[in-house]
Amino acid sequence: MESEKELISRCRRGEAEAWDELFNRHYGPTGRFVYQLSPSLTAEDVEEICQEVFLAVVRNLQNFQAHSAFQTWLFRIAANKARDFIERQRAAKRGGGEAPFSLDAENPETGLKLDPPSSNPGPDGQLLSAERMTLVRDALDALGDPCREIIELKYFGDLSYEQIAGELPMNPKTFSSRLSKCLDKLEEITRRLFNRENMSPFSV
Repeated sequence: MESEKELISRCRRGEAEAWDELFNRHYGPTGRFVYQLSPSLTAEDVEEICQEVFLAVVRNLQNFQAHSAFQTWLFRIAANKARDFIERQRAAKRGGGEAPFSLDAENPETGLKLDPPSSNPGPDGQLLSAERMTLVRDALDALGDPCREIIELKYFGDLSYEQIAGELPMNPKTFSSRLSKCLDKLEEITRRLFNRENMSPFSV
């Protein structure tokens, strides 16, 4: 398989086939990452956000600095686009029933499929109910950046310490310490929100 560096170089030269390959490699993982950022997002929402993300990639690839992994840079864009979308959604006070949408459906224009998160239980399996995930999302929003971004990239993006530290940038040991402090702050906020709702953060 062609290396990421070679592929990006071809994209920068404007080769259409290279762009197709870049999208094919990263569209699914990006959709999965975005899908996990908020329980309020539907498959259609994720599709719309992904389109915005890859449009931003096309416009800004020349600015990508290879001191970090491409996927780390991409996920930072995706997290920002998702937050912008959610804020617009809240401002418009959208709600009510959503039309069913198959997660296996291909986008008719791109032919690409979303890659939703696996249904297999994971480390955060005890927080999968919609109500609990909504409160966790609220806690992350209350936490704010840079902690919010660090936690999203580590736990939703499943990126390594080295990948995230290279993008931010900071050395991995500093990142590990920062992450620990951010998680402590998140736990404090989360417990406060769950206590307010008379819920336990860790019950099934």
